[in-house]
Amino acid sequence: MTERFSLKGQVAVVTGASRGLGYEMARAVAESGARVYMTARGKEQLEESASALREQGLDVRTSAFDLADGDQCVDAIRKIGEAEGRLDILVNNAGINAWEPLAEAKTSTWDKVIATNVRGPYLLCREAARFMVPRGYGRIVNVGSALAVTGREKIAAYVSSKHGLAGLTRALAAELGPSGVTCNMMAPGYFLTEINTSILARPGYEKGVSGRIPLGRWGAPEEAGGVVAFMVSKASSYMNGHVLMVDGGLTETFVLPVDA
Repeated sequence: MTERFSLKGQVAVVTGASRGLGYEMARAVAESGARVYMTARGKEQLEESASALREQGLDVRTSAFDLADGDQCVDAIRKIGEAEGRLDILVNNAGINAWEPLAEAKTSTWDKVIATNVRGPYLLCREAARFMVPRGYGRIVNVGSALAVTGREKIAAYVSSKHGLAGLTRALAAELGPSGVTCNMMAPGYFLTEINTSILARPGYEKGVSGRIPLGRWGAPEEAGGVVAFMVSKASSYMNGHVLMVDGGLTETFVLPVDA
């Protein structure tokens, strides 16, 4: 590992880290040398995932809290920062989705999605910045979606939340940049994770999506982890306010299935 990619001695928080992309992000950041606090709502699954990484010799700890609860967000970051005396990296990966046709959509669903996907990350960024700015260094990566730059039917709350998160990313990049703290977004496309189990079960769905991706396949979770490890390292020092698409080329190209 070259020094520019090393995270040795740094402290990181990765949300939604008990499974899927978040787990691989936490693993990649820890493999680069950081002490990683893995967070999620479910304490039991979180501890199991952390144990698996500890068995690999990685320095990981856990902090279970609900991202939709503002007080818990604030308390978690403050406790970690105060216990470590620093916080160098924040990866806001956790989020939720909700499928509802607009005519049937409930205001309560909108409020829950926005609270989890936008307000929660905003609070974590705010609290993390209070540790980063005085030290003149920090890396914040908000995890969006391919839908942060495009739209899709029947998930208005989710699409709106990811566009909002992209806006938050750029606003914080402008404000925190002069203090040595960068803020960027990693926007994943289709990945083979547990959260996509139900849609992968639909006949022909995986193949249909793959046919529209230039690389011809869905992403493997570890491919997202490597990107985030780069984004939180010194190697990304001049990248700020950027939305980095990690979707196999899906949103940047126009590809039709072979039989279209």
